[in-house]
Amino acid sequence: MFTTAITTIREMRLFLIIWLGQVITFIGSSITAFALDVWVYERTGSVTQFALITLFNTLPFLLISPIAGTFIDRWDKRWTMIISDMCGSLGTLAIAALFISGKLEVWHIYLANTFSSACLAFLHPAYMTTNSVIVPQKHLNRANGMMNALHGAARIIAPPLGGLLLGWIHLQGIIVIDFITLFFAIVPLMFLRFPEIKTSNESVPPISFLEDITYGWKYLTQRPGLLGLMFLSALSIFTVGGIHVITTPLVLTYGSVNVLGTVLSIFGSGMLIGGLLVSIWGNFERSIDIICLSTFIGGILVFISGLTPSLILFTVSICLYFVISNFASSPIQAIFQRKVNINVQGRVFAMKDAIEFSLYPLGYIIVGPLAEKVFEPLMSGDNFLTNTIGQIIGVGPGRGMSLLLILLGILTMTSTSLAYLSPRLRSVEEELPDIDIIVDVNQTVTTFPEPVTSGSSN
Repeated sequence: MFTTAITTIREMRLFLIIWLGQVITFIGSSITAFALDVWVYERTGSVTQFALITLFNTLPFLLISPIAGTFIDRWDKRWTMIISDMCGSLGTLAIAALFISGKLEVWHIYLANTFSSACLAFLHPAYMTTNSVIVPQKHLNRANGMMNALHGAARIIAPPLGGLLLGWIHLQGIIVIDFITLFFAIVPLMFLRFPEIKTSNESVPPISFLEDITYGWKYLTQRPGLLGLMFLSALSIFTVGGIHVITTPLVLTYGSVNVLGTVLSIFGSGMLIGGLLVSIWGNFERSIDIICLSTFIGGILVFISGLTPSLILFTVSICLYFVISNFASSPIQAIFQRKVNINVQGRVFAMKDAIEFSLYPLGYIIVGPLAEKVFEPLMSGDNFLTNTIGQIIGVGPGRGMSLLLILLGILTMTSTSLAYLSPRLRSVEEELPDIDIIVDVNQTVTTFPEPVTSGSSN
């Protein structure tokens, strides 16, 4: 086993170096984001203005991703990541200058977040495409699990460390730390040698810019198995958005803000543990079975989380949900990395990102108002629901939100069952061939261009 671990590390060494730099940088950025969130809320006292931070963090990413994909497929991936990281830091630099000069306003943070989100639209697909080349296919699940563990670690570390640093070195000091951590991402990219992706000389007919933007969607619609996987992933992201918007008000019906912080840290631990388990386990014989089973079990856990008015049951169930969700999200990304031609992964991954992550704010927009305006009032009065379902799950503050969690769990279980009935989804690993990438001794990747228009599902 020790020899196997050493071999795995040797085969993934390029990814591991880059990943370690990304861990340090991402934690630094997460601490800064936490500090800015606190600054906005303390400055304004407005939940609406606080919530707008999330909007400006996500909307530019969703709108720009399809456009970014067209450039990612043509640009050098390493330099795309370097420039995206550096440009993303300019917004933070501007905030630091405005804060030191005493001129920082809330709208400046919205603008900086918009700029950083636009840069992320280039960085994320370029990073995922690069992993398709530098990580052997048998280790893609491990690599994606480690990426999920990165996000879990940031969720655990950033809030308590950010709160501590705010009182110690204040916002300007946190921003300085953010810039220092940035170099841990950029320096490895500057000096490591990446395999060069070369396309064969086979001619590709020119297409318009609009066709280029929509190419990723056309690619997916011609491959129903991949399209189904993407929507299954989007459903999970919608559920996570719903869980996040419900968590704060629901936990506060049980305890204090300190209790809420503990619960959120436990959720981050679930993400970290799940990511580590996938990175250790690594290979799955049939990933599609693991994906559907994990998503279905996740639905059961969300369902259970709302059954009784118990903070312990809610926390344990949702923590386990974040653990098990890694066994769906990591293999889904690995299947895309194995099945999508390397020459078009930028466009396909960018379109996938735009569609999937649009479901996260949609979860906020739909679940939040439903919980506040519909389900909470219905589970507090004398009506049919309180006299039927209320006798099982309880009535009063928080029970409407719990009922909504139960419905989210049922939606997840039902949608996953229906998805698994699709033969194209079940056979996606056999129906679509793995991409053929050959890396020679000079680290040159030889591959063939994907046809611009194709009626084939292969």
